[in-house]
Amino acid sequence: MMVDDSGKTKSHIESISAITLVTADMATSVAFYKALGMKLRFGGELSSFTSLHAGTCHVNLVVNDRERSDFWGRVIFYVDDVDTLYEQILTAGYATETKPADANWGERYFHIRDPDNHELSFARLLHSNR
Repeated sequence: MMVDDSGKTKSHIESISAITLVTADMATSVAFYKALGMKLRFGGELSSFTSLHAGTCHVNLVVNDRERSDFWGRVIFYVDDVDTLYEQILTAGYATETKPADANWGERYFHIRDPDNHELSFARLLHSNR
């Protein structure tokens, strides 16, 4: 956590955790990322969502959903405090797509779009097993 010039506590971004990319062919994409040396964490060739990792970096793959043809993917940032950052963003006058929530995959997160409509997610592991 940081403190700004006015003495308010602020959250900060610690790292990029993952990028989610849309794929038209999950099996082909999974094979490609495995060939690069990434390990399967979740999903697989027959899944609509797959997560692979190399060290602490993740590539998530999601099958193209025709209802969201404009969706290219998402960048996921790890932050030191999800709720504090959420309040910072609201205070700065920006609207988020979701409120902070605990996910079944073990993270607390929320989504927002940047001025160019890129989807961003801000998250923190629920357990300190990072």
